[in-house]
Amino acid sequence: MKHYPLFRWADFARGLAPKDEADAMRSHLKECTECSREVAFMETLARVSNGMLLARTPDALVRRARAIYPSTAPRTHRLLRIPAELVFDSFLAPAPAGLRATWQVGWQAIYRAGDYSVDVRIEPDLRSCRAALIGQVSNHVTPELVMEDIPVSLKFGARVVAQTRSNRFGEFQMEYDQQSRLQLCIDLEGDGKRIVAPLRRIANPSGDVLPLKRGNRDQMGKSN
Repeated sequence: MKHYPLFRWADFARGLAPKDEADAMRSHLKECTECSREVAFMETLARVSNGMLLARTPDALVRRARAIYPSTAPRTHRLLRIPAELVFDSFLAPAPAGLRATWQVGWQAIYRAGDYSVDVRIEPDLRSCRAALIGQVSNHVTPELVMEDIPVSLKFGARVVAQTRSNRFGEFQMEYDQQSRLQLCIDLEGDGKRIVAPLRRIANPSGDVLPLKRGNRDQMGKSN
C-alpha cells in the first residue's frame, strides 16, 4: 500500500491539497489506520494554530522573550552616538538629616542626552548576580512626543546582553546577569541617534549585595 509523505498530509489537513489528490487521499484513509492517526494529529495541530492567530500576545511577554533571546543581527545604518550625562545618582544623594548612614539595595539614576531624559532603576536579586532594570525614556523639550517601540539594549562591548522595546509611555524593563562595563543603549532610529549610558554594577559575583553606605564616613564604625 502506498503511503503519502507527512508534508502532504499537512496540506490535506489544512485544505491545501489539490482536489484530485485530496479525493485519492480520502480513499487511502479508509484503508490505512497509520495514516489516519497522522491526519488526526495534523488536523488538531491546524485547529490549535488557527486559534492562536486570534490571540494577541501581551506586550510584556514579547519584551521578556526578546530579552531572553537577544538579536545580534547587524544594523543596516549607523546611528549617531550621544553620550549621556549623569545628572542624578541615588548613591550620591545626601542622607536625611539626623541619620549617620543609610543602606540601599537598588540604584536610581537620571541621565540627560541632548533633548532626552532617561530614568533608570536597577534592582538586584539578593540570591544571585541577576538584576532587573526598569527605565523610561522621554523628551524633556517636547514631552508630548510618543516614545513607543524604541529599541533598548544592554551591551558589553559589541555583545548584546539583553534587549527589549519601550511601550507607549517610553517605559522598558529587562532582566540580566550583572557584570562590569555594561552600557545601556537606546536607539532613536527616527532621529538617527543612539543614547549610550554606563550602568553601575551593584552585586558581587556570589550574589551578595555590596554595602552601599551614605552619610558621614568619618563617623562609620564609631559607637554613639
